Formats: sequence, C-alpha cells, structure tokens
Amino acid sequence: MDAAFYILGVFFILMLLGVPIAVNLGVAGISALFIFDLGYQSVGVNFISGIASFPLLAIPFFVLSGVILDRAGFAARIAKLFELLVSGLPGGLAMVTVGTCMFWGALSGSGPATTAAVGFILLAPMVKNGYDKNFAAATIANASDISIIIPPSIAFIIYGNLTGTSVSALFAAGVLPGILVGAGILAVAAVISAKRGYGKAARGKRAPGELSKALKESVWALLAPVIILGGIYAGVFTPTEAAVVAVVYSLFVGMVLYRTVRFGDLVAIFVDAGVTSAVIMTIVVFAGYFSLAASTIGVIDSLTNFILTRSADALTTILMINLLLLVLGMFLDAISISYLIMPVLMPVLAKFGIDPVWYGVIFITALAIGQTTPPVGVNLFTAANLAETDIDSVSKAVVPYVCANVAALVILSLFPSISLFLPQLLGF
Repeated sequence: MDAAFYILGVFFILMLLGVPIAVNLGVAGISALFIFDLGYQSVGVNFISGIASFPLLAIPFFVLSGVILDRAGFAARIAKLFELLVSGLPGGLAMVTVGTCMFWGALSGSGPATTAAVGFILLAPMVKNGYDKNFAAATIANASDISIIIPPSIAFIIYGNLTGTSVSALFAAGVLPGILVGAGILAVAAVISAKRGYGKAARGKRAPGELSKALKESVWALLAPVIILGGIYAGVFTPTEAAVVAVVYSLFVGMVLYRTVRFGDLVAIFVDAGVTSAVIMTIVVFAGYFSLAASTIGVIDSLTNFILTRSADALTTILMINLLLLVLGMFLDAISISYLIMPVLMPVLAKFGIDPVWYGVIFITALAIGQTTPPVGVNLFTAANLAETDIDSVSKAVVPYVCANVAALVILSLFPSISLFLPQLLGF
C-alpha cells in the first residue's frame, strides 16, 4: 500500500507543479521500480520494448507525411475548394473551416497539427470577414478534434497496440463516428453564424472556370486519403505500410506535381517530424514505465475490482468511464490517458463482453473532446496563440461545440452499429 501511495502521490504532486506529463510519468514510474525493488533491472529492456512495435512504427511515418503535406500546401488547396463550394452562404467560412479540418484530419491524424495547419490558413480570413476571433479560434480548435477519430489516427494506433485490436478495423470504425461528430460541429457553427450574422455579405461572382480550376488543383490532395485508406481496407497493405505509402505519395505530389517542396526543405521537414515523433514516443515509453509499476504494485487490479463491483451493466459502465475520461481529458493528453486507463479497462471490457473495436471509437471520441476542454486542451492553446487571444475567451466560445461533442459521444455509446457497420461490411 505504501508503494501505491508513493506512485500516485508523486504523480499528482508533479502534475500540480506543472511538470511535463512525460517527465511526470517517467519519474513516478521509474523511481517506484527502484525504491520498492520492483524489477528495476528491466528498465533498459522496457525502454526498447516499449517502442519496438511494428504498429507503432506507423506513428513517425504518419507524422512525417503530415508535415510534408502541410509544406506542400494541401490544406490551402482543400480550403479554397470548400470556400468556392459554399460561397455566399451565411457562415460559409465557418463551414469551410469545419470541412477543411475534417479532411485534413484524414491526412494528419493529429489534433494540434490540424489546428495549426488550418488556423494559419483560415483564421485571418474569418476575422477579416467579421467573425469574432474567439469564435473562429474555438471553431478551428474543436473541429480539429475529429483528427484523432477519422482515420488514419495516431490515437487509434496507440489503442490498437495496447489492446491487441486490429488497427485496420479501428480505422474503418472511425469513419462514420467522425462524420457524426463533424456534422454536430457543422450544425453548431451554422446556427451560431446565422444568429450573429456572420458571413451574410454576398461574395462576388465566381470567375468562369474558377471552381473547376480549384478542383483540378486539389485533386491530388483529395486522392490522398482515398489511396491510403483504400489500400488498407482493400487489404493491399497494413496501416504501418500505409504510413510509408503516405510519405512516398506526399513527397511525390509535393516535389514533382505541385513543386511546393524543394530538396532543400527536406532537412527542416525531417527535423519537425522527428521532434514531434520523439515527443509522442517519449510519452509512450514513460507511460509504459508508469503502467508497469502500477500493475506490479497492484494499483491496476484494485482499480479494476473497484469498477467491476460498482458496475451494474455494460452501458452503465461505459457511461461512467466516459465521465471519467472527460474529466481526465481536462488535465492530460490522449496518449497518456490511454496508457494510464486502458490496463484498467481491458479486464472490465472482457468481463462485460464489450466489443473492443466499438469501445475503441467511444474511448478515442471521449479523448478527442479533451483536446478542447480547459485547462490543458492542446487544441485550445494552439488556436488561442494563433488568434493572439487569451485561453479563457476561447474556452467560453468552445462550450457549445463541446456540448455537441458530448451528445455525439452518448449516441455512439448507445448505438454500437454506427461504429461497427463498416468493419463488419469490410470483414474486419
């Protein structure tokens, strides 16, 4: 019990002190292994085994492809096409923003990356056209949540690696829920825009052939998710192999077709991708140490038994866990929560016979909401910095969106067929 008190005490104290979560988990986990002689000799081996996983290899490649696609100007071309499609509609730019975030999420798999890419392109035009900058920032931040629901998703790769669930099945399962969440965000953006009179000013007539030109320029961007996800669903390649295909495709389009990426840009691209990947993998490794120590001490078994003894049925359990995840999402990032919670939840899922693919969608959707809930919503901070406004103002503007997200989460928890339809159709 002393060991359990120690590891939890160190974790919460360091969190309150504002220590980065990766360092927090590493210090709490590794120090517990040494102090209480819990097999500290395996620390070095566990460092390697924590990331030496074929599915996890997809993460740095998807990150790299996202950076290349950003430098190649894919997001700008997608935004231009969507803008022409909804030209003149009330709240048109807000709809363009949500649509671009949804599409870009199918390329980057990262919420903060989508927030940054779309924010650089659409935040200034929204403010210039009369949108409140806090509303604009909140729209971009919340719509970027979809990036970890719509495949390919780094969060799904982590979940699949932790639970032994097929990543291909998880990717397929995330398509319809991602569209559902996106539709809710679109509805909120449209209602608020209409109420406040955003985007009422009629845009000028499109020049002849402007739409067809925009479609032609964005066709390679539109084909990217079709090729990547189509190859996975058709069984041509695994998600990890798809990540490599994504890198090759993005380099080919950026350097040969669009010619927006030069050979001299590759060093900066690799550095950006390497830093982002290193941050993710550091969290994975140190969270693994924390989970190992907590499991050895017996904390995980105690928490599992606590949940099981207070759960009447599967639905009640899922709703209770959803509430817990929403609270944790206010303080921790999605990867850390996955490593902290999934070892506890896996026996619970097995006990109630809950489909791991269905629950994976529920779990990741709940974590996605946490990216825009204060005080530690990473998308909120990114959007607030881009808009040069304070986090409190953006947090207030994001409330209607979070309510829509929670409603979608409840729907996904009540109707598993929404998540399981495509995996079953594709035979996963």
